[in-house]
Amino acid sequence: MSDFTIGRIDDLQDGQMKSVQAGETELLLVRIAGQYYALQAKCTHYDGPLAKGLLKDGRVRCPWHHAQFDAAGGDLRQPPAQDCLCRFDLRVEGEALIVTLPEKIKRSRLPQLTPPDLARDGRAFVIVGGGGAGFTAAQTLRAEGFCGRIVMISRDSQRPYDRPDLSKSYMAKGEFEPYLRSLAFYEKQGIELQLDRAAAGVDVSGRRVILDGGGEVAYDKLLLAAGALPRTLDAPGATLANIFTLRTFDDCRKIVAAATQETKAVVIGASFIAMEVAASLRARGLSVTVVAPDSVPFQRTLGDEIGRVFQGLHEENGVSFRLGRTVARFEGREKVEAVVLDDGHHLAAGLVVVGVGVRPATDFLKESGLALNGDGSLTVDSTMHAGNDVYAAGDIAMFPDWRSGGPIRIEHWRLAEQLGQIAAMNMAGRSTQYGGVPFFWTTQFKLSVRYLGYARQFDEIVIDGDLPGRSFIAYYLKSGKVAAAASCKRDLDLLRLDDLLKRPEMPTLDEARQC
Repeated sequence: MSDFTIGRIDDLQDGQMKSVQAGETELLLVRIAGQYYALQAKCTHYDGPLAKGLLKDGRVRCPWHHAQFDAAGGDLRQPPAQDCLCRFDLRVEGEALIVTLPEKIKRSRLPQLTPPDLARDGRAFVIVGGGGAGFTAAQTLRAEGFCGRIVMISRDSQRPYDRPDLSKSYMAKGEFEPYLRSLAFYEKQGIELQLDRAAAGVDVSGRRVILDGGGEVAYDKLLLAAGALPRTLDAPGATLANIFTLRTFDDCRKIVAAATQETKAVVIGASFIAMEVAASLRARGLSVTVVAPDSVPFQRTLGDEIGRVFQGLHEENGVSFRLGRTVARFEGREKVEAVVLDDGHHLAAGLVVVGVGVRPATDFLKESGLALNGDGSLTVDSTMHAGNDVYAAGDIAMFPDWRSGGPIRIEHWRLAEQLGQIAAMNMAGRSTQYGGVPFFWTTQFKLSVRYLGYARQFDEIVIDGDLPGRSFIAYYLKSGKVAAAASCKRDLDLLRLDDLLKRPEMPTLDEARQC
């Protein structure tokens, strides 16, 4: 153990935080109600610099992906982080602030989880799905004190992993394995992983999940978090080898393997995943062309001006575009060799990735008696309850917008984790409703844009900042009020807007600008 003087008692006012050095270790110094606390300086998610975030209502909020931690103890409050911050002993001697550090400093700290004790609680909670919602729910159940049996059934062959990174760093570099937890974690926590096992049906009255290939699992409470399936193209030649969709870790590995053998790639679609894939394949040195029917990337979500910023960024890095075009057919002998567009243009390609959206993976629920919506989603209330001790979260959940009461479904990783957390809390007996603000991010060629709020439709976009210089915040207005915002290099402004968007009444543009 070693002591370090990291400041004086008058260095901060209440409600302030800053980065300090303790020898070679960077720490986050926080002051609340006259008390000082020393925490690790980086977010446990992607190492976001917490000192550049926001301290409010006793919580430290990460500027990058909006994870939240208790400012006094470092406990995790909101994903996408899954671990708590480490807290270090701090004392006041005279006017000096002195911290004591252990010889070996950990990167993060596990939440306080209740060990399984089936003798004390014989109930079985079953989770169908091994994505963000399912994993977060399993961990939250243990954090909420549930010590019964937890069974996670996943059609994926891999244990839960960080899906957003598949199209980003992992595809570009592949230098790490993006698993959320080790196998030892699941064993210690008594979370039974049934991988490569698809659910074939749910018998709600009999409280059992029927497995594809035979077998069943009985449940006392059930969480449906099966995620989504990528849409494919119904075009001649679509079954040729080296035509991929990206949803799973295995999909990503196959694309990376093909990318090591090929030189020309075509990406179909201008969605966030498609554009991230284009950037990652270009980073691997492939020639990349993006084909999409849109006139501008991200047109419906971010608008023309920001879409053009991203198109320009890609073009600067060597990506070509064929916008306003669709695929007529794929050509090749055994594997794809060319993509033929609707205007007859031929694009040479040894590798194609199709990114044209997803649909809820709920085919197995058609005979369950649960009411599916036209898009295949499952309606839940604000507690994620679908009825009969069945809950749903993530991409398949159609939940009520707490502001308008209208139904919404959003395919965001952080939101899936939040909904999984809410579902698990209610399954464990703590009545909790979703009242948050949706948030997502994208990173392409090291440029990140973060989006806060929900504006399926908007009347106007007001942009503050330097759009050509790629430092701005854009406000999306509906009926004269701010429904959402997107930022680039304006992280703190977006964090401050979060609380304003949690009000029942959407803020005015002036209020948003002044927050």
